[in-house]
Amino acid sequence: MKLVNNSFERVEDLKYLGKTLTIQNSVQKEIKSRLSSGTACYHLVQNLLSSSWLSKNLKIRIYRIIVLSVVLYLCENWPLSLMEERRLKVYENKVLRRIFGPSGTR
Repeated sequence: MKLVNNSFERVEDLKYLGKTLTIQNSVQKEIKSRLSSGTACYHLVQNLLSSSWLSKNLKIRIYRIIVLSVVLYLCENWPLSLMEERRLKVYENKVLRRIFGPSGTR
């Protein structure tokens, strides 16, 4: 595409201001990227979340503030299908099981 002596390359998806934009306006790549970022965040605070010194309520607050906020950043305009909603719920349950499972209840 050319516009006043400038040419623009056509791409399938583009990362802009932390958000993945696609030609099909699909959020699947965005969700996959956010879940990866959330997992990386979880691993950074894993020792804190598995500590026996912290209460369950405090662990949930830490999870919501640190991990969940990364996953759901700018999600207000995501057009979610049932499959994508389920994927987010499965991720949340998986992380909560890691926090409160056998290693998190010492």
